[in-house]
Amino acid sequence: MSRYDESMTVKITVSLPDHLVEEARAAVADGRARSVSAYVASAMAARTPGKPLLELLEEWYAESGPPSEEDYAWARAALGLEDD
Repeated sequence: MSRYDESMTVKITVSLPDHLVEEARAAVADGRARSVSAYVASAMAARTPGKPLLELLEEWYAESGPPSEEDYAWARAALGLEDD
């Protein structure tokens, strides 16, 4: 079950096909979701792309600096690539 923080929400109204509502309610009844809202939020989060890779790398470089030669050597070994 993914995290869903109800304190960070905006209440909206949506219309859904009957079978999707039944699935959401079943997930709550089975304990797979805390609420229908949590189920829908989790499903939407799974389909929402995260930050682009370049943006994540830029943040990482800003915090930690670029990878060291040791990091590159580890990555080459982990990937089974020969050292140049």
